[in-house]
Amino acid sequence: MTVRIGIIGAGVMGADHARTLHESVSGATVTAIADPLIERAQAVAAATGATCFGSAEELIASSFVDAVLIASHDSAHADQVISCLEHRKPVLCEKPLAPSIDECQGLVDRQRALGRTVPLISVGFMRRFHPAYQDLKARVEEGTIGQPLMILSSHRNVRSYPAATSASTITNSAIHEIDITAWLLDSAIESVSWHAPKSTTQDPGKQDPQILHLRTTDGALTVVDVFLNARYGYDVRCEVVGEWGTAELARPQQTVINGQMTASTQYADDWRPVFAEAYRRQSQAWVDSLIAGRRSPLATAEDALQAIRVAEALVASMESGGAIISINQNHTAAAMSAAEHKERTVTNVR
Repeated sequence: MTVRIGIIGAGVMGADHARTLHESVSGATVTAIADPLIERAQAVAAATGATCFGSAEELIASSFVDAVLIASHDSAHADQVISCLEHRKPVLCEKPLAPSIDECQGLVDRQRALGRTVPLISVGFMRRFHPAYQDLKARVEEGTIGQPLMILSSHRNVRSYPAATSASTITNSAIHEIDITAWLLDSAIESVSWHAPKSTTQDPGKQDPQILHLRTTDGALTVVDVFLNARYGYDVRCEVVGEWGTAELARPQQTVINGQMTASTQYADDWRPVFAEAYRRQSQAWVDSLIAGRRSPLATAEDALQAIRVAEALVASMESGGAIISINQNHTAAAMSAAEHKERTVTNVR
């Protein structure tokens, strides 16, 4: 069996997904491309032998598209996923599933209403398929470092993406750290707070860098620094600190140059070479599940809903001067008072 896949969005991510599916994923063929910029769609179609469509809706409804991969702008995700559900077509949607809690909740509710034993929605939190992250999770689960106490993470880009804001730094970039924290520890994030030093002069229009605190229900604390204009290279770090030791990601995709009495390290310019294998593994796992008719092993719509809850709570903390925000599973966020925080801290120490 070969799964015929239509891709919505022919920008950087859509083109990369098309190339990966066409060249490196067995059991899949790219049959359709849709993008508002027809020239981009035509370029990707020419490289894969796919057909161009004038709209996402036409692609989703096409009789020669079995499954859909959404790599369009975040704002279009919800409507496009709804269309996939209406046409009963499996969909792999790039993160975030939707830009708001209400939209994500609506997608979760729509999918549940279909009553399917195999859900249609998968979400592209590809770090779960990165070999180094998978090994890190295995080491944590087997107890190599004892009970995890902290995670120290960094997410640094060379430069900010166009139209980025202080809030979208969290909802579009740091959402990876949000998802991977809960996944690594197998524990939900229950409260958060936002902090920041002075902003870089490279991008004075927003707060950059940012420091995020994520506390999970198992009592572990994750500290994330997100720096979109770090300049020196694309760099993702993650160290889990346990009672008996630590486990951390080895630095990926670095080349060491020796010459003129010095050794220098070169970083990737963006995330694609660092996580290329993760994207390939994620796509292969998705296609394999479609062929077998079994539940997708990718992040779920519920996972995506939880991630956007946490992201919006962090934005709320940012807007309230760094207040501790509890994650309300009924889809609201509430600030914890200073007195409540002090009492909780004293209780934890006891």
